[in-house]
Amino acid sequence: MSDATLYDVRRDAAWITLNQPERRNALSDEVVTGLLDHLRTAIADERVRALVITGAGSAFCAGADLKSGGVRPGTGENPFVTMMKTIWESPKPVIGRINGPAFGGGLGLAAACDLTLAADTATFSFSEVRVGVIPAMISVMVIPKLGIQNTMWLFLTGERFSAPRAVDLGLIHRAVPAAALDAGVDDILGMIRLGGPNAIREAKQLVRRIPEMSMEEGFRYTTAKIAELFASAEAAEGMQAFVEKRKPKWAEE
Repeated sequence: MSDATLYDVRRDAAWITLNQPERRNALSDEVVTGLLDHLRTAIADERVRALVITGAGSAFCAGADLKSGGVRPGTGENPFVTMMKTIWESPKPVIGRINGPAFGGGLGLAAACDLTLAADTATFSFSEVRVGVIPAMISVMVIPKLGIQNTMWLFLTGERFSAPRAVDLGLIHRAVPAAALDAGVDDILGMIRLGGPNAIREAKQLVRRIPEMSMEEGFRYTTAKIAELFASAEAAEGMQAFVEKRKPKWAEE
């Protein structure tokens, strides 16, 4: 496999690194294919409870690889779309460790992640209009996070903005000093470990599915789902651990 992306399992987290720093980790065919392959590997690995996506060097991801001609017409689903959908639908939480600038498709990649932590020095932009194209595929995931008003401004102006503003806009969850980025990721992973693996998976699906449902559909789905979970072995262990004032088995070191 190409070294355009790197894969490493640390404890119970799979770290996927975009590894073309000389190109600011632009989304070349190699990078997208490698990222998709590693996502599938991590999802299938029973040891892995969460995934972390980051970039090598000073940038997270510069967006589309313009030197290769960008997106070209083809048959079947675009690999970038498949990769984004894989993150969105992953049963395991995907953390974006945004170590530096994220532009265009790179910012879309960050938006697809479930939880995002950025260096406070990172900068962001939907810069596509400035090279004569649009933030097309990523808009599917970006617009629900930003809302119409904010998206219209950022898509039409291509304005560059800071990590703190990205937090205010709801695009990124938290911004921390660059030196504290790894500690921040560790904190997120530690919180995930406290939740039941099945509960974490179902909580993510709840957030993904409810906005697509009518009120009646939502109540039917959630009523059935909570009954299913209350009857599960994981919930029995969690509630017993609470009564006994101990950690549940999944949270033990």
